[in-house]
Amino acid sequence: MDVSGPFSCPICLEPLREPVTLPCGHNFCLACLEALWPHRGPGGPGGSGATARCPLCQEPFPDGLQLRKNHTLCELLQLRQSGPSQTPAPAPAPAPAPAPAPTPNQAPVLEPSAPCAPESWPEGEEPVRCDACPEGAALPAARSCLSCLASFCTAHLRPHERSPALRGHRLVPPLRRLEESLCARHLRPLERYCRTERVCVSDACAAQEHQGHELLSLEQERALQEAESPQVLSAAEDRLDELGASIAQSRRTVALIKSAALTEREKVSQLFTEAIGTLQGFQSEVMGFIAEGEATMLSRAQGELRQQEEQRARLSSARQNLSQGPEIDSISFLQELLALKLALEEGGGPGPGPPKELSFTKSSQAVKALRDLLTLACANQWEFLQGMGRDTDNSQKLGLEADAESQDPDSTNGLECEESRDYFLKFAFIVDLDSDTADKFLQLFGTKGVKRVLCPISYPESPMRFTHCEQVLGEGSLDRGTYYWEVEIIEGWVSVGVMAEDFSPREPYDRGRLGRNAYSCCLQWNGRNFSVWFYGLEATLPHSFCPTVGVCLEYADRALAFYAVKDGKVSLLQRLRASKPRRGGSPPSPLTSFQSRLDSHFPNLFTHRLKPAFFLESVDAHLQIGPLKKSCISVLKRR
Repeated sequence: MDVSGPFSCPICLEPLREPVTLPCGHNFCLACLEALWPHRGPGGPGGSGATARCPLCQEPFPDGLQLRKNHTLCELLQLRQSGPSQTPAPAPAPAPAPAPAPTPNQAPVLEPSAPCAPESWPEGEEPVRCDACPEGAALPAARSCLSCLASFCTAHLRPHERSPALRGHRLVPPLRRLEESLCARHLRPLERYCRTERVCVSDACAAQEHQGHELLSLEQERALQEAESPQVLSAAEDRLDELGASIAQSRRTVALIKSAALTEREKVSQLFTEAIGTLQGFQSEVMGFIAEGEATMLSRAQGELRQQEEQRARLSSARQNLSQGPEIDSISFLQELLALKLALEEGGGPGPGPPKELSFTKSSQAVKALRDLLTLACANQWEFLQGMGRDTDNSQKLGLEADAESQDPDSTNGLECEESRDYFLKFAFIVDLDSDTADKFLQLFGTKGVKRVLCPISYPESPMRFTHCEQVLGEGSLDRGTYYWEVEIIEGWVSVGVMAEDFSPREPYDRGRLGRNAYSCCLQWNGRNFSVWFYGLEATLPHSFCPTVGVCLEYADRALAFYAVKDGKVSLLQRLRASKPRRGGSPPSPLTSFQSRLDSHFPNLFTHRLKPAFFLESVDAHLQIGPLKKSCISVLKRR
């Protein structure tokens, strides 16, 4: 059975069940409307919430509307389901009265015809009902009046045939939606189709707004469109198939993305848990190291304290007993005097005093280095995740190996790692430490050695002295040529590099340290590996420890190189220099953030007069300016 047309619900597309007619004339299943408006309250859309509207025409309903079953439509559905043979025959329509001839000033009136019998309507389609019949018993309409905007059966159409006032109304075959068949502007029937603007128009619209357009009658346009409809339907079917396949693929993609994200989220959570466990384990070890060091040193110090207090008590008691003088006998006097002399002999001077170094104070330095490494690693891996970094292996090295093509092949300095130490000694520069710049926690040994201490040293006031960083500069300024000097790392964390002569020594710790600003650059040994620092960025180097480090400042080429010196040979640790553009005008290859910082700011460092600089970071740091051959003392010393 065909369920299309007015006998089917527009929501579920099934035959109407307990049909409900809305004020706009559209029919729906009662259950479908209640499911569509679950929050409108019992019995219909009259409850609280937004205004209910017809699902087809969107006409709003009054708040007090109650949905009731259309009993007439229910009976009609039952009759239709029982078959045409059981449908009662319609009553014979009365003969229509002859229509009077129109006057010259009167619009032509269509000849009324007999109402359509149920057999004349397409199967499954309900006829247009009379708007004047009682509700629930409306007969099929014979004509629709475009002036009254209503449809009438044969009986209710007679006033239009008899009354002179109604004879001028335009009567047309029954229309379901009269308001859609009129021009909204002229209130005339839509009788023509404008192919230019693809819209139905009235004759008045055709003569005014659509003058000069391609106009056809509605029947002609329908014939043309019906000829094209098979191709359009076929294209629509093909497009529906394509969209179905595309939707299925998109659903699989969405499911794949969700599954992959869930798996990755679980892996990342597990890795973060393991990393946190590792950090907590290291924290426990460091705290245990501090507690063990504290207990050991406290035991020694408290033992000495008790011994001194006991000695002081014996000495005080002997002095008190001897002070009685003539009141005691000679034997007691001699005994007390001997006890006082023995007490005096026990203490041979003041106590040992506070220790110069506390072994557990290295802990903060170690944890700080770990924090800096984690911060740098997180930043690099975040750039890698965003597509700006390199792969994991290269990002660990920070990509410090400069592109060979970006370096100047015509450079005449010839300072390569294959050169022997003798080559660099030609540029030897004798470095003497400037005591006027040494921080109060640095102890100088002549002009070549320096060590960090716990107790401050009373240096004389100097405007060049560092006040917040354990640093010291070398004497003399470097502003041209090539310079080479060597440093021996004896113990602890040490940084070796250069600093601008005019840099303020009173900068705070975070900006005043060597390599943490644009006025200095250095090589650092942090107890595990070498790294270079410039402008607050660190780049880790994959080289093992070497106690003797060579520093070569190439002022003309605006470069600073660090070498590991061993057995008369030098091995390049890192050469810092701004990259040059490739020849031929092509842009340089992508560089790391550290190299980008060098490209942007490193040449500006050489606009200042520079000095050798040394930073002793850990409490046990100790370094010595390496001795050079006496025959290689550079004439630069006399400049």
